[in-house]
Amino acid sequence: MSIPAWQWDEPTWRGHVDRVRAGRRLVPPAWPGGGQVAVALSFDADHETIPLRDGDTSPGRLAQGEYGARVAVPRILALLAEFDVPASFFVPAVSALLHPAEIEAYVAGGHEVAVHGWIHELNTELTPAAELDLTGRACDTLERLAGTRPVGIRTPSWDFSQSTVDIIAQLGLRYDSSLMADDEPYELLADGRPTGIVEIPVEWIRDDAPYLTMNRAAAQRPYTPPRALLEIWRDEFDAAAANGGLFQLTLHPHLIGHRSRLGVLRELLTHLREHPGVWFATHAAVARAANAVRSEQ
Repeated sequence: MSIPAWQWDEPTWRGHVDRVRAGRRLVPPAWPGGGQVAVALSFDADHETIPLRDGDTSPGRLAQGEYGARVAVPRILALLAEFDVPASFFVPAVSALLHPAEIEAYVAGGHEVAVHGWIHELNTELTPAAELDLTGRACDTLERLAGTRPVGIRTPSWDFSQSTVDIIAQLGLRYDSSLMADDEPYELLADGRPTGIVEIPVEWIRDDAPYLTMNRAAAQRPYTPPRALLEIWRDEFDAAAANGGLFQLTLHPHLIGHRSRLGVLRELLTHLREHPGVWFATHAAVARAANAVRSEQ
């Protein structure tokens, strides 16, 4: 029987806290090209993988994910091209195998293809060996379809096991984008030691899923009008710009890609484009800029 947390001794609870922590903040004095603020847009192309992961083969649930690939991604790519903005697409390997032409379209558009697990698995429910196997196979699959090996990962559901940081290092990935210890990029520490891995932090505030997810069989219901997201995300960007920091945003094609919602992204991009000194970058490019700061310290 496991010991209740309130009976842990200090080395035990400190060990859990220190397993993965935030190290040095990695913000350059100026972003590349003299940028005053960095903008890193990302899309998690989950598509059909979440119901498949759960063993849900209902055509209705799968169709909800198919909308992301069939309708939303072409709209999103057209919008990004219109505003000349690069983005990072975090893709589960099963999504990539189901929609290989989509990966080609990301590459052709100058966007980054990065790892998002095999089938949107829950890492904390896996053995270390299973997590390594699935993540490694995902890297191999994306490399074959995209033509270059991915350099970054966003764990599915931002699910970080005790082994994830070691697996990221073992696979040679340069950055992660799953944790929330800062607004700005930082170096990951593992058991108090620097790893050289750049963390590009996420936050539920800057994610469309909490606001827009709908699941009739669960408690998830859209509770925020899409236009309200524009105010939240614009305020997040304005604060990042005032401090010379990073504005990172996580979106999902099957959520943001609906007509009434994509208008919000269009208005946000218009606001970003009107602001002076914005450096639009993939997460990989942000990681390179952050890593240069680490090398200089």
